[in-house]
Amino acid sequence: MSGSRQPWPMKWIVVAILLMVVPYTFITLRYRKEGPAFQPYDDMRNRANVSRLLSAGYQRITIPAQRPAGRTGVSGGAIVSAAPGGLPDDLRSTLVETPRLPVEITTVTAAAVASMLTPYQIELTCTLPDDRHQLGGAELYLRGDTLVLTPTLERVGGDLLTRARQAAVLLTIPAGTLRAGTHRVILAGEKTSRAWSLEVR
Repeated sequence: MSGSRQPWPMKWIVVAILLMVVPYTFITLRYRKEGPAFQPYDDMRNRANVSRLLSAGYQRITIPAQRPAGRTGVSGGAIVSAAPGGLPDDLRSTLVETPRLPVEITTVTAAAVASMLTPYQIELTCTLPDDRHQLGGAELYLRGDTLVLTPTLERVGGDLLTRARQAAVLLTIPAGTLRAGTHRVILAGEKTSRAWSLEVR
């Protein structure tokens, strides 16, 4: 049929695609937000956690952890005693989601006296809930004269397993974090926690 429409030549289709793709790519790369993709549930939960903690008078600080291969040289001196497992009631009721804790904190080595101007180190051993998790750090919750440390469990990737259910970890609270005074420190485990008194000068 002489009046039928002819298809576009391929070169014009390619040109049209390029005219759309090139500006889109440029704008995406130029204005894309850095960092991980937006995860609505996680972001909203974190914001709610921060808001509730601040309202309850808590300050939360992420504490780095190391898994030492040998002796750490952490000075002891603190008299560490067993404490009830789980989080203190007021902190547990404040958090949107209760963190998963090690089964128990078995040993703690820490000083009884610390300086505001130097890092404060805590060496601990704990029992992991299974062989698919490892200790990756801790969250420190400060309110008044109470410090609550909750070890952070991280899932081991792929088919890897942890070598042992007992984990040794060194936590370091950065210099300038703790204010002067006498504090009660609680290192939280699911069944058994540990607690001691710390004087900060």
